[in-house]
Amino acid sequence: MDEGIRIGIAAQALGVSVDTLRRWERDGRIAFERRGNRRVLAPEELARVLRDRGTNSRSSARNRMAGVVVDVRRDGVMAQIDMACGPYRIVSLMSREAADELDLKPGQTATAVVKSTIVVIER
Repeated sequence: MDEGIRIGIAAQALGVSVDTLRRWERDGRIAFERRGNRRVLAPEELARVLRDRGTNSRSSARNRMAGVVVDVRRDGVMAQIDMACGPYRIVSLMSREAADELDLKPGQTATAVVKSTIVVIER
């Protein structure tokens, strides 16, 4: 059974407080599911809100970007991880072993840590 994303984790991924998410729920901007006394968010709903906030977000891109894993592609040695981090699509290439150890799956929250200060694109 899918556990869903707890409200505190969702707040952290969105860079807002839990109280803000409760307000957004009252205003119809976000839809939580109730599981007992807990509010949980479907991973797809968190991804939607992250995408919708894209251009309205006041925060700037930093070296650590919370987001949601959108796709995981593994082959024999390598893995490609696609994430939605606010308005940004982040793609990480790592060893398959590392992806397996992290147990990365679509819909999970994660943090992309960007260490490089240079991006080179060639043709």
